[in-house]
Parts: sequence; structure tokens; C-alpha cells
Amino acid sequence: MIGPRLRRVAAFAATLAAAGTILVACGDDEESSIDYLIDARVSDYNVNTRDGYAEGALMALTRVLPGFSLIGPDGQIVADRDVGTATLTETSPMTVRYDFNPDAVYSDGKPMVCDDLVLAATALGGRVRGFDAATNAGYRDIDKVDCTPGAKTATVTFDKDSEFREWRGLFGAGTLLPAHVVGRIAGVPDVVGTLNGKNSAAIAKIAKAWNTGFAIAPGDEIDPETFVASGPYRVEGYSTDRGLRLVANDKWWGQKPVLGDVTVWPLGTDGKTAVDDGVVDVADTADLSLADTVAGRDPQGQEGDTQDGATQGGDAQEGDARDGEGAETDRSAARDIAPLAVTNLVFADTGVTADLKVRQALATCMPRDRLAREHGSNGIVWSLHSASPADTLGPSLNVQFGRRYPRSNVARARTLLEQRVADENGRRAKPVIRIGYPAGSATSAAVVKTIADACVGAGITVKDASSPDLSVAGLGKKVDALLMSGDTFAAAGTSSGIPALYTLYPGDPLNLSGYRNAEVGKAVTGLSETASDSARLPLLRTIDTQAWDQLPTIPLYGSVRGRDASAAVQRMVPGMGRSGTGWNMDRWGMTR
Repeated sequence: MIGPRLRRVAAFAATLAAAGTILVACGDDEESSIDYLIDARVSDYNVNTRDGYAEGALMALTRVLPGFSLIGPDGQIVADRDVGTATLTETSPMTVRYDFNPDAVYSDGKPMVCDDLVLAATALGGRVRGFDAATNAGYRDIDKVDCTPGAKTATVTFDKDSEFREWRGLFGAGTLLPAHVVGRIAGVPDVVGTLNGKNSAAIAKIAKAWNTGFAIAPGDEIDPETFVASGPYRVEGYSTDRGLRLVANDKWWGQKPVLGDVTVWPLGTDGKTAVDDGVVDVADTADLSLADTVAGRDPQGQEGDTQDGATQGGDAQEGDARDGEGAETDRSAARDIAPLAVTNLVFADTGVTADLKVRQALATCMPRDRLAREHGSNGIVWSLHSASPADTLGPSLNVQFGRRYPRSNVARARTLLEQRVADENGRRAKPVIRIGYPAGSATSAAVVKTIADACVGAGITVKDASSPDLSVAGLGKKVDALLMSGDTFAAAGTSSGIPALYTLYPGDPLNLSGYRNAEVGKAVTGLSETASDSARLPLLRTIDTQAWDQLPTIPLYGSVRGRDASAAVQRMVPGMGRSGTGWNMDRWGMTR
């Protein structure tokens, strides 16, 4: 039987072949629209802010705001030559020339120029204060950007010691916001000159515009002069009952999208109702029962579990235990594709979880084996902070670190709590730990309940602190821990592990736990510079040895997602990375 990876490769090849041929107009047997369900909010058009990154913005907008590259179906970096080319011209120091396509324009008719690249490099680089970037990974290594305002070419020079191997992924999908729009919102027309200057007040205005100027919510009016697109689709409307509506961008210079419009149903819209009504055609969600419904399978997993074509296919394969109401919950017999993301708990470095003994006690009483069996990829407990199940070194290293907190030990957890420093009255307060996630996930709710039930006997109260508007900014304020898939609440991961590795890098915004360890920082830098397994192995071991000793996060299991489509959908290729299955939505087709 052909394996799932080969089916995805065949589908990918078919998609590329379709993209390379002249597009034939839709005939009588084709629909002109499609509906796409995702399981995360879209509250920011800027996918680079902390909220935009953690939510589903990139899943929805990869083909609205393309860049010099995109995240392909296996989480790999794929060059997007419609936007332009990135060419490595020197290696010491590393220097890359970026050339925008001469025809590249935004939907308002303004050209894509190097000003946009300067804005992205500044906002994401971490050297200029005020920008609420989700991560500085890779961009922190940039020394300078040579750009003549309004030009189609820029030269990026990296620090002399930088050997950042994922440079092709920089300035990718979602990172290039229109500098002319940011400048208008900020009231600062000369964005490049200001960012290269010393006018801190003007720079602060640009940062504020970049941070907050692209907030979006159901019911908001979509200003076409603000929410400009550079891809085959643009945003036309956003409402609870009609979803996020994408329509063909008539200023798009590349191959026209196959379908005239795509309706995305993020968390917070009536997506569940749309699924129940049979409206949704494609789904990328951690709710496997919804994915089953979209694919036309019995949610109990009794038929159709084997994904048998290039046009559709989820994580779950033949014999899969689906994670839905009334379904089997033992995933140890599943044959899941190795995921790029790991579901984990991320702790705040303030409040109750600032105490290492509390974190150790929670790790000790929680039944990681049961959580993995019921919700994890192939039912396997995942014990690595540094690598995913899809990493070539992951499975063998996972066995080596699998002895750390493998299953619930309530008595040991109580002992750890008794080792805490007592107050002036000789008492030790019973910990109350609030675990947060965006409300609406049945799987996350089940995980938190299982932990709570297991740990109450140890004297730890675990509260479900989910809410519809929870964001990563709530860590340490509204919640003591976040339940996340990798570094997001949405689709997550890349084949290289970057930028997710920076969740443990000292000072990076993606390091939500505030963890600071110089050895780990050096190891992350080393991993960002080499792809050799022999060189990576000791670096991965360093990270996990230190992280398990200090527990800024607790890995639980490989994340499982349903990436599925109805039989009428053509050329949908499941996306395993953080861009999700929408990575090639402009190639999707629909038959009646």
C-alpha cells in the first residue's frame, strides 16, 4: 500500500504541475468557491505579532500576504518566485540580495518595494524597541539592509559571525506588510528614513501602527486601503455568520487562482454550524470528529479512515482512533504521520508556577502516558523539548529522555510539595494552577480535566482557565500555564524546527516562559547553523537535559490534526507545518 508521505508527495507534484500550466477557465462541472475550516482565531492581519503568530492568521492568509518563500506541505521552505528571488551573494559575511518581481503590486496598486523589507527586518530584528514581534529568530542576525526607498531590490547583510541556515525562510509569507500603509497609519510617510534615523518618537509611531494597525475581528469593516493584499486573494469581509471571506485579487500578477473566492471559518465564527450544514469543504483542525464529518467519514472511524488520494488526506490513517465524542480514545494503534509539533504546557515565570517544586510536582502527578494514549500521535509519550516526532533524531532521543516523569506518581508529587519553603507560620499553601487555552477545544478541555483529576490527590488544584479571547499575553496574569501545540494555538511547526526552537532561547519573545539558560541559548544558536545530525545530536541533548532539570515547559505528546477534504475538492495537499493546509489554496478546485 502506498504510504501517506508518498501520497502527499504525489499530490504536491500534481499541484506544481497544475501551477505550471495555463489555467483553463472553470467549466460547467466546477464550482467557483470553497469553504475552509480552521480551529484557531484570526484577530490580527499581521501574522508576526505575538497574537497573530499564536493564532490562525497564517493558516488563513498565506495566499493573501505571500513573501519570498512559503512553508510547504511537509513544513519545508519553498521559494515563492512570484514575489521575487532571494540570492545568497556572499558567505562571509552572509549577504543576500532580494529582488522583487517588477510586476509585484499590492491590491491598492502600490508596488511591493524594499521599504517593505526594511520594515520587516526592523520590526522582527529585536534591535529597535517598541515592536511586538512574536520572535526575532534569524532576523536578530541581520546587521543592515541596504535599500533605496521605492526600489525593487535590497541587500541584506548579516552579522559577521552569523551562519543562520534558514535564511531562505526569512521574509516569507506574512512577514511583508505594506510599508506605505504602516506609514500612513503612523503619520510617518518616510518609513525607511525614519527607521534608519534617531527620531525615537516617529519610530514609536511606526511600531504602534505595526503592532495594532491591522487588528481584525468578525463584524469589522474591511478597509481595502488598509488591508491590502499582495497575493492571489484579498480579504473582502469578516463576520461571525459568513466567516472570513477571501476573493480573487484583480491586481495579482501571477497565475490566477482556480476559485474566485474562499470562505475561511476561524474559531469564533459559525464554523461548527457550517460543518453541520454541509457547507465546509476543507478542514484543518485538532477536532478530528469535525474533520471526519467534512471528509464524509463516520466520526466513529468505522469507514474511510484510509486517505486514498492526492486531493485529500489527514494525519490519521487506516486503523486510526479518532478523538471525538463517543469515539475510541486509545491512539496507540494509530498510524499517524509523524507530526512537526508537540503539545506542551508552557509555564509562567511568576506566581505559583515560579516555584520549581510546584512545576516538578505537577509533572509528577500528571499522567503523561494516559494523555498521550488518548490524544497523542500514535499514542506515544513525547519527552523532548528540542525536537518533534518528525525529526530524524527524534524517536531515538525520545527513548533516552522517556524516563523523566513517564506516568502519574501522586505520592512523589506530595513529597515534592512538602520540600517547598514554608511561610513564617510553617505552612505551605496548596497550589492552584490555572491552565489556559482558547475556549472551544474539546481535546484541550479533556487534557486539563485529566490532569486535574490526577493531581487533586497530591494537593494540587488544577483549574480550566480557558476563555474565548485568551492570548499568550495572559500567561502570568490570567493563567499560570498555557496548553499549546508547539509554539501556537493553531497549526505549528516546520521541518527545520525553526523558529520553534527559540521558545527556549534567552530573551526571544517566543520564549513565553522567560526561561534563561546560557547553555541552552548556545545550543539553539548551534542548531540554527547546522543541519548535520552528528552535529545536532549533542546540542539536542544539551537542551533537553537542561530543560528537564528546570521545567520551563512540559512536553506531552505529538500533536494530532485532521487535515481533510470532501470528495469534491481537487488539488488540496495537507500542510503539516504552521501555514496549515491553506498553503496552496489558490490551486484548490471544486467539482459539483
